[in-house]
Amino acid sequence: MTVGSLQQLRDSAPATRAETVLLRLRLIGPMEAATAAGRGVLPAGRKTRALLAIVALSAPRAVGREQLARLLWSRRPEEQARASLRQEIYRLQEALAPVGGPVLTTARDHLSLTAGTVWTDVGDLIRGVVEPGSIPPLDGELVTDLDSVDPNFDAWLAGKRDWLRAQARRVAEMLLRNPADPDYAISVAQRLLALDGAHEGAWRALIRAHEARGERGLAVAAYERCRAVLADMLDTVPSPETEHLLAMLRPRDPMAPSAAAGQPRQDGRARVGVRAFRVAGGGAAGTAFGLALAGEITAALALFRRLFVVSGGALDAVANAHEEALPQALGLDFLVDGTIQPSAGNVRGSLRLLDLRDGVRVLFARAFSCPADDPLAGQAAIAAEAAAQIDGEILLAESSATAGPTLPVGDARALVLRALPALARLEHASFVAAGRDLAEAGALLPDSAEPLAWRAFWHVLAVAQGWSATEQTAQHAAELARQAVLRDPQDAHALSVAGHVEAFLRHRLHEGAALQRRALRLNPNLPMAWALAAATHGWLGDLDAAANAYERYRRLAAVDPLAMIAGGFAAFVHLLRRDHERSLAIGRTLTQVNPGFIEGYPPYLAALGHLGCRREADAVRARLLALAPGFTIARFLRGSPPLPPAGRAHFIEGLRAAGIAERDGAGVPSPDILPG
Repeated sequence: MTVGSLQQLRDSAPATRAETVLLRLRLIGPMEAATAAGRGVLPAGRKTRALLAIVALSAPRAVGREQLARLLWSRRPEEQARASLRQEIYRLQEALAPVGGPVLTTARDHLSLTAGTVWTDVGDLIRGVVEPGSIPPLDGELVTDLDSVDPNFDAWLAGKRDWLRAQARRVAEMLLRNPADPDYAISVAQRLLALDGAHEGAWRALIRAHEARGERGLAVAAYERCRAVLADMLDTVPSPETEHLLAMLRPRDPMAPSAAAGQPRQDGRARVGVRAFRVAGGGAAGTAFGLALAGEITAALALFRRLFVVSGGALDAVANAHEEALPQALGLDFLVDGTIQPSAGNVRGSLRLLDLRDGVRVLFARAFSCPADDPLAGQAAIAAEAAAQIDGEILLAESSATAGPTLPVGDARALVLRALPALARLEHASFVAAGRDLAEAGALLPDSAEPLAWRAFWHVLAVAQGWSATEQTAQHAAELARQAVLRDPQDAHALSVAGHVEAFLRHRLHEGAALQRRALRLNPNLPMAWALAAATHGWLGDLDAAANAYERYRRLAAVDPLAMIAGGFAAFVHLLRRDHERSLAIGRTLTQVNPGFIEGYPPYLAALGHLGCRREADAVRARLLALAPGFTIARFLRGSPPLPPAGRAHFIEGLRAAGIAERDGAGVPSPDILPG
């Protein structure tokens, strides 16, 4: 199985149906539609999308035209509603034309999906189709981008969402009967509890999973949280079965540390706690907002696979008795907390990240605000940006702690962290050493995707710098990426890197884009995934999508050790958009901050060429040729994914105007073959 065959992971339609499926619909979360080859065919209009959603969610039954008109145009007279429906049906057929087959059956009185031609994530969830080790979107909401289309549609959609939650609950209960491993059980149980906080079976699964991992403190904390939720929501107590689980847990002094500070963790993950936000006035509404925001941040942080996140319930259960020893009792490395201050016009607040590894130190703090009349509207955006920034700050703090030449023996996490700054610096000697560190970390963590994904990315950078032969390195990187995804199919970072390997090294742009779309569905708050997606969109010629992806990266990545590489992608995208001044500004900054970053030079030079800045182009070209002797337009094109004809011609024209030679000359040295 090559990384190319990972294409089947992108939307997970079962192989037995893949030959007949023409259209793939994502209905959980924001709506998505794509052909079997991965081409997006989502209609532009919200009414058109709503029409498709109604037909898809009603399948295999047909939907009458009269019902469709009532659901989507309830405020219009019948004749106008029917005319509007005919127009939207035409628009839907036009949007689905690239599918290449009849997926929509239109009759005089009704519409339906053609049997066997459409795959939906809802259909898989209803049937309980789950790939081994994967977790379906149990706690997702139907078509979150289609609220307020029409009052009748909103009421219909509310019923469908209730129905989906019931189906998701059934599937989660099925998955928890015989969970594959404790980590899997914890993930499924947490999703089931997001649907039904008083689901005692999920609480028992959570307790058993923590016990199986040797985390008795967390198991007891889960029991305490279960007891509190049952008392609050149902005015009852845990069942005898749950009480028996607690009795089976060996007593443990909560003052005793579960992991000594500075000792390597077996799973290589930093442990982060999120406490409920303190409220300064505001009564029940402020308290509810503080609890909900802490929950949103917990959920967003949990998407980062390199973090182990402890929820506010577990923290409170331990802190009630021993707050001063909370970090030791739960083995926390970092703690997120904050305050909420409601006022007449808005809800203001602040959050902070504390480093608990050696005393208590504030690593990061930020303020936020949202309208008082609808504070929940901005909650998801606050949580998304906070989670991305917290992850970046933790990565930076952990990397700084590994700056010395020696590390504790067997500390795989420290080896990965020491390697990452070297990937950003791109100095040959430290870069080679980083490859060795990542290889050693992979051997110490044979079940972890992270070291393998970073090693694959290390090979990508080696090719981009001209330090490694493309074909050999592409094969090695593909195998590493394949192994990373096999170890953790839910790891957004691994999938994103696998997509970049496919796009950049193997020039399989659509396969790479599909993997990156899956990565962003798993963790839409992962900055690196947006940066790599921006590059792939650029190579595909979808420059608006590329610019949007990079802007999303910028909003999330307040701290990113690899920001320079994302900047290189941005310079490339702006050049293709003919924004030469911006491409020049980015390239100038990148090459001044890190003169050895070879990928920063081509778009910078092409922008100088188009702007006619010959003197600066001569100086920059000399710097590039000192780093990459014999750099030519031909060599650049061989090492880059194929661009659309217009973009390719524009890039070549700029490089030519900047004085870059067309073809390779004699005596040009070959790239070094790096170890690792």
